Order: sequence, then C-alpha cells, then structure tokens
Amino acid sequence: MTAIEQYLIDTYRAARHQDAPPRPPGRHDVAAVRAARTYAQFRAVVDGRAAGHPWRAAVRRLLTRPRPC
Repeated sequence: MTAIEQYLIDTYRAARHQDAPPRPPGRHDVAAVRAARTYAQFRAVVDGRAAGHPWRAAVRRLLTRPRPC
C-alpha cells in the first residue's frame, strides 16, 4: 500500500469518526532533511571535526574529482 492510499483510508476514517483529518504525506519532508543535516553538523562538532556547510562540501567533491582523459 502506498502512502497516498494509506492517507486516503485515514482521511475516510477520520471523516467517519468526525475527527480531524491527518496531515498529507510528504508535507514535512524538507524539515526532516534539515533536522538530519543539523544533527549531523552537531555530531561533527561533538566529535571534534569541522562542521562545514553541506553545499560547500558537495561542490568541493565535484571539483576535486579526477577527470577522465
């Protein structure tokens, strides 16, 4: 069963029981990714490593990759 199907079933049940409808799936995905990134940066600081910005690290990886000749 997909997340959308489960959401529709839960919405139907909520309507039948006169409860508040559930939040749609995927609504807080960006917030979850930000929280994971923040936690990773926190763990880096606690472990004594540098907590760099993730975009800078990604660009650095792309630029320092050896290129095929």
